[in-house]
Amino acid sequence: MRVRKGIILAGGSGTRLYPATAGLSKQLVPVYDKPMIYYPITTLMQAGIRDIAIINRPEDINHFQRFLGDGSQWGLSFTYIPQLNPDGLAQAFVLAENFLGGSPSTLVLGDNIFYGQGFQSKLSTAYENMDVATIYGHTVDKPERFGVLGFDDKGRVNAIVEKPSVPASNYAVTGLYFVDSTAPSRAKEIKPSPRGELEITDLLESYLEDSLLEAITIDSDFTWFDTGTHENLLDASIFIKDLQENQNIMLGCPEEIALTKGWIDKEELEKQIHSLPSNAYGNFLRSIIMKESC
Repeated sequence: MRVRKGIILAGGSGTRLYPATAGLSKQLVPVYDKPMIYYPITTLMQAGIRDIAIINRPEDINHFQRFLGDGSQWGLSFTYIPQLNPDGLAQAFVLAENFLGGSPSTLVLGDNIFYGQGFQSKLSTAYENMDVATIYGHTVDKPERFGVLGFDDKGRVNAIVEKPSVPASNYAVTGLYFVDSTAPSRAKEIKPSPRGELEITDLLESYLEDSLLEAITIDSDFTWFDTGTHENLLDASIFIKDLQENQNIMLGCPEEIALTKGWIDKEELEKQIHSLPSNAYGNFLRSIIMKESC
């Protein structure tokens, strides 16, 4: 059975969030009550992915290693890969080629947050399609600011256009990409764009040309945040605060997902809880233990 591996692209200097990122990686900035990187980690966990490469600037790797460790506390395995220069999203597959070792993979951007009913099933659908690339299109109000999907009369994706003046639809490509084992070799064949980057759109177009690209659409009842700006970071924090308070859930909680999937047991979680303070996060995990004990 083939196993899909995960990649979190958590590099870059976070200039859009300056000065909050002057001395801290963007992906360690809190989004409400958790570091930003918790959300892409749990997205991959929800998809069933346990072997994850985290791509960072060389100067940030030690910070992430001290904070996240090797992932074993959540039943995961983390590999840290340095990115000397941020040369485009598709570069992630080139940098992670040895880590992937011929496996299909899933790339999630380190500043993207997803939430919606049925997300688990949408992730499972993409996970199981090992021999194609699957992307997610989300409805947006101003598609001309994004990479936009075009569809044929049967609803199949037939075009991806970056920041079009006349968008073919209002479905923007999100920062979550399921690809097959050929992604690294495809990425290495891409020519740098005029801004000198290996564009993810060009990688996806190579799949489209080979009739190997599928799109899953997620609509207005589904929430997607790119938290790379101060405004979006605030919006995401407010959304998460309201959701957690109103529904008594914890979004982006790796301990809960690890326990649910059987990657750690109750005893292991209890050991981790002993070191946590009596705040909302720690108390939520304690409530999970109490439910498991009933």
